[in-house]
Parts: sequence; C-alpha cells; structure tokens
Amino acid sequence: MALNQQQGAFSWCELMTSDMDAAKDFYQKLFGWRLDDEPMGEGKTYTVIKAGDRQIGGIMLNSDALSPEVPPPSWGVYVTVNDVDETAKLAESMGGKIIVPPMEIPDTGRFAVFADPLGAVLAIIAYK
Repeated sequence: MALNQQQGAFSWCELMTSDMDAAKDFYQKLFGWRLDDEPMGEGKTYTVIKAGDRQIGGIMLNSDALSPEVPPPSWGVYVTVNDVDETAKLAESMGGKIIVPPMEIPDTGRFAVFADPLGAVLAIIAYK
C-alpha cells in the first residue's frame, strides 16, 4: 500500500459525497485516477483511489448528505499518529472537539475525527 506511516505525516485523503457515480466520473476524467470498488458490508461500497499503482485515498457515500445538519460533499485528510486514543485526548485537552471518537477500521487500523479550537476538521489514523 505504501502509505506514509510516519508520526505527523498526511497519509490519506477521502471524499464524502452524496453521489458516488458523479464523483467517480468527474475525478477519474479530471486526474486519470484508477478507481477500485471494495465492499464495506451492509450493501455499502468504498472506492479506493489509485494514482498509478499507489493508493492515495478513497471515495465514500454519505447517505445523510442531503440532511441540512450534514456538511455538503467535501474532502478530508488523515494524519498518521502513533496512538489515536492518546492523540484524541490531547486534542480535546487543548480545546479541540471530538467529532468521531476513536474506532477501528477493519483490516486498516484505528481512527478518529476532531475539530481544532477554531473549527477546522481533521482525521487521525494509526495503521495496523
């Protein structure tokens, strides 16, 4: 997979969208990405983005995207950390707000999402 697993490095990007087909068509034509669909269970699909043979990110359907409480489709990034739980606690102690508490991603690792004290959102991940 060749992801950057160094503490503090940006290692993954992910698009949460309300229309998988339109997003995949747009970005595939724009950048020439190869897109590989992987089943997530419960009838959901995760699309892995590849630039050449390198996995660089993913596209995922946000089924709640049309709700007024959910932000519009957007890109997010992951920063590699050694310990997701400790980093989330530290972010919160420094005035950050936990949006998605630490949890497992099967066969990948552990992640969490938080907002910094000014509201900027960032995901953290520790790979297996």
